[in-house]
Parts: sequence; C-alpha cells; structure tokens
Amino acid sequence: MGDRYLVCSPEINHLAASHFRSKPAKIPTAIKQMSKPVILCVDDEPDILNTLKMQLKNEFKDDYFYELAESGDEALDLLEDFQEEFQVIVVVSDWLMPGIKGDELLIKIHRKYPKIITVMLTGQADAAAVERAVKEADLYCCLYKPWSSKELIETIKSGLAKL
Repeated sequence: MGDRYLVCSPEINHLAASHFRSKPAKIPTAIKQMSKPVILCVDDEPDILNTLKMQLKNEFKDDYFYELAESGDEALDLLEDFQEEFQVIVVVSDWLMPGIKGDELLIKIHRKYPKIITVMLTGQADAAAVERAVKEADLYCCLYKPWSSKELIETIKSGLAKL
C-alpha cells in the first residue's frame, strides 16, 4: 500500500457536538481579507463535523480556517470558491454520504488540486474504496470511526509536514 499510507482506528472523543457550527454559503468578507490556509471537513452528520472542527481548533487555534461541508457537492463548491482566495491544504472526508461517496470526492479533489492532503474518515468504507482512494486520490490516511482526537491531530500534523 505504500509507506505513507496509514490506517488508524482508536475510540472517538465525544466532546461537544454543537460548538463551532458553520454553514458556508459564501465566503465572508472578513475572511477574504485574511489569508490563512483552510482545513475542510466533509461529513453528512453535523455532530461529526462539529467534533472535528472543535478538535482541530483546540489544537491548531487560529492558525487555520476550518470549513465544514455536509456533502461532497458542497465541498466541491467550497473548493472552487476558496481556490480563488485561499489555499485549502487538507480535506478530511467521510466515506458514506448521500450523493458522492468519500473516495469519489477525494479522487475528484486530487485530480483538480493535487497538492491538497486527503484524509478519509469512515466507519463503513470497504477495502476496495480505501485502496481506490490510495491509488487515485493519493490518500494520505484513513481514520476509522470512532477515532481519537490525538490520532486526528497526529495525522494532520504529519500530513502538513509533507507540504
């Protein structure tokens, strides 16, 4: 599978689920005036998105913008908007979502934005989907739900070290 591919799986950190929720329809003007890199999280479950954002923000503070998308299509729209103004550096995506599955989303992202670090977060991806994402999306890591905050942060840090 390659020496950069990691498979992770410890328990979930069920910290607050309602903190830091955002529904990005447009990029706010205040954000456009600043230029921090963006970490984009994609999952159809708002509680998962909120937990991811909270865990990332607790570790990385205000070093990044943390954007959330509830579908693959919303993530692709955000990427189009962001790439004009910002650099999306990491995408963390669930696998099983309505519409585009996570491996398909990460493949599309990698084809258009090959420098973005891709991470899949899943409780249900089959081995073929993970292998497809490794080969076609340069998948950096697959974290299995439930995940630990420590595992998420270590994965993001090691991925960012590649940039």
